[in-house]
Amino acid sequence: MAKIGTFNSMEVTSITDFGAFLDGENLGSILLPKKQCPENLQEGDSVRAFIYLDSEDRLIATRIQPKAEVGQCATLEVKELTPFGAFLDWGLPKDLLVPFSEQRKPMEVGQKQVVYLFVDSLTQRITGSTKLNHFLPEETDAYRANDPVDLLIAGRTNLGYRVVVDNKCLGMVFNEDVLQPLSIGQRLKGFVKTVRSDNKIDLMLQLQGHEARLDIADRILKELEANGGVLMLSDRSSPEVIYKAFQVSKGNFKKAIGRLLKQNKISQESDRIVLR
Repeated sequence: MAKIGTFNSMEVTSITDFGAFLDGENLGSILLPKKQCPENLQEGDSVRAFIYLDSEDRLIATRIQPKAEVGQCATLEVKELTPFGAFLDWGLPKDLLVPFSEQRKPMEVGQKQVVYLFVDSLTQRITGSTKLNHFLPEETDAYRANDPVDLLIAGRTNLGYRVVVDNKCLGMVFNEDVLQPLSIGQRLKGFVKTVRSDNKIDLMLQLQGHEARLDIADRILKELEANGGVLMLSDRSSPEVIYKAFQVSKGNFKKAIGRLLKQNKISQESDRIVLR
C-alpha cells in the first residue's frame, strides 16, 4: 500500500503534457509534475516518489527529498506565523504546518524547532508537532548499557538535555554527562548509560571505564594507520585539542594512551604519538 509522507515505488499509468500519473494503489492516481519526471519516462516504468498534499489539498508526488518523512523527527526553521499555526521549512514547495495545538511553546519566525511529523487523521495533511512525548515512548526495553545510539538534542531542562534516541524513543543526558556545548537540534553519537527499572534510559556522550579505553584506543590506532603512523597529539596536549580530534575527555585519552604504551603498540614523544 502506498503511504502519504513517505517515498513509494509507483508505476506510471499515463503521461500528459503536465506530468505523469502514477498508480498510488489505495490512494488512487497521483500526479508527478513534469519538472519532476525523469528523462525518457515511459508508461509502465516504476518511479520512486514522495507523496504529500499540495496547497489545494490534492495528492501530489515529488522526487525531492524532504528534510524528514512521516514518523521521523527533524530540526526545521520557522518561516511564517499564521492564524492556523506556524509554517516550517521542510524542503518542499509547501511548508509544514505545526498547529497551535501541537506547539509545546509558542513559536517565532527564524527559530529552529525539533518536530515530529505525522499524518493528521482528519485532514490527511502531513503535520508537525513539538510535543514529542505524544508520539515517542519514554520507556523501552530495546537497549542495554553501552549500546551505541544516534541522538538528537530536543530540549533543555534543569537536569540536562532531553534527547530523541535513534528516532525511536526519548531519553535524557544529565548535566554530569555533558562534556561539550550542546544545542537544540544538534545530532551526535552517544551511548546508553543505563536502563532504569522503569525502562527509561539515560544516555552519555562517551563510554566510561574499560569500554571507553578500548574504544578510544582502537580509534587512536586507526587514526595512526591513516596518517602514516604519526599523530600530532600526546598526553601533554590540551583538553580542547584532544576533544576536537576524538570527542573525548583528556582523562580518557590519557588512559587509552597508557594502555597502548603498555601493549607496546605505540611510542610517545613530547608532541606526538608514533605507531610501532
